[in-house]
Amino acid sequence: MLRNIICSLALIFSFNLAASAQTIGVVDVTNILDNMDDYLTAQDKLDKLAADWNQEIAKEYDKIKSMYNKYQAEQVLLSDDLKVRREDEIMQREKEVREIQRAKFGPEGELFLRRQELVSPIQEKVFQEIQDYAGEKGIDIMLDKSSAAGILFTSDEFDKTSIIKKRLGIR
Repeated sequence: MLRNIICSLALIFSFNLAASAQTIGVVDVTNILDNMDDYLTAQDKLDKLAADWNQEIAKEYDKIKSMYNKYQAEQVLLSDDLKVRREDEIMQREKEVREIQRAKFGPEGELFLRRQELVSPIQEKVFQEIQDYAGEKGIDIMLDKSSAAGILFTSDEFDKTSIIKKRLGIR
């Protein structure tokens, strides 16, 4: 029994030494990206594109609303068959606009693809620079303090954001 306790304590002690030997760095990736001209330009393009598409979709929904209002006003004069056709037209048009909206803003939509096209290369450049820096300095773990990863506190000595920004040519 005593032997098991001693082995357990030795094992815990060795894990503790291994853990304390790791070096850690912290970077604020959001801060870095928000100071990169390429990233800001890409974000502006994406915002403008999204705003244009939102405006187009809003116009289409206005047309559907007009169709519906016209139908409501004429409903008493229409035969049952014509009412059903008009309702079907309105519902079909609404379905088409929702499909356009999904194609533009959905998980695999055009905005997502454009974001990957414009922003991913910039993010990859930043992550590569972080990885290169960590490799050069022998840092075992780099954490992003801007993400929702749960970092509640970090000492400034671990924050490498300004170094990465300098290496990327950002002020």
